[in-house]
Amino acid sequence: MSTASAFDAIILPALRDLGSFSVRRALPAPQRQRVGPFLFFDQFGPVILPPGHGVDVRPHPHIGLATLTWLFAGELQHRDSLGNDQVIRPGDVNWMTAGRGIVHSERSPASQRSRAAPLGGTQVWLALPLGKEEREPAFHHYPAQVVPRINDHGIALALVVGSAFGASSPVLTDSETLFADLQLDAGSRLPVPAHIEERAVYVVEGRLSLAGEQFSAGTLVVLRPGTDIVLLAESRCHALLLGGAGLAGERYLYWNFVASSRERLEQAKADWREGRFASVPGDDEFIPLPA
Repeated sequence: MSTASAFDAIILPALRDLGSFSVRRALPAPQRQRVGPFLFFDQFGPVILPPGHGVDVRPHPHIGLATLTWLFAGELQHRDSLGNDQVIRPGDVNWMTAGRGIVHSERSPASQRSRAAPLGGTQVWLALPLGKEEREPAFHHYPAQVVPRINDHGIALALVVGSAFGASSPVLTDSETLFADLQLDAGSRLPVPAHIEERAVYVVEGRLSLAGEQFSAGTLVVLRPGTDIVLLAESRCHALLLGGAGLAGERYLYWNFVASSRERLEQAKADWREGRFASVPGDDEFIPLPA
């Protein structure tokens, strides 16, 4: 299969230094704004945070989306305006549905600040489907032991969200969604499910070959719908597979807000500026609305 017929886009996100750690933002990108419901994709780290330091993302609002946090290393503490207080560790799933509005913070817990501590992972945003953008906000934590895992022929697969490879994740979503973590030994092969309407592969570490072309770490490859593609690990490789049903209607993004109308974004901006969002119990800081 030729490269032209296999891929819709190849995205090489720039590495952004945020001081204590670095971030690669693969979505949105000039070449592609979204893949299925996914419209924001950040890989952060890996980094070793020195003793006495940590991540402090102060309380900030969201509307119209769901967030998924998936860690490779370290810990983060999620707190939100619904009263949830949850530490997430590698293998766990934090799934937050903003709906009509939620506020949350993400910080390194005290246990991680007392020593040199690793941190790395991804955070993604998924647009809620039309008709569910204003649903009630919610938060669900799924411990690592409930995430389906498949080990076969040099492949260790965690099915974080969705149904594929003969398994189904318990994570509840508002639309068809797939998110899988893949650890592949050199030479191992994995067919990508073709029934998923929109799909992409992100290489975290190592090298992957798709349709005869090699891709290295930090690359998001958006696959053409309906194509039969097999992942071939050219070296020991860590990758993420993501996608789902195509999103109906346009979506507009401003800061941490997602909406199908610009008017709703303006309302959210005014609500945050005027203090009409609920606060996070026990966390009085906040991030002001950007100019």
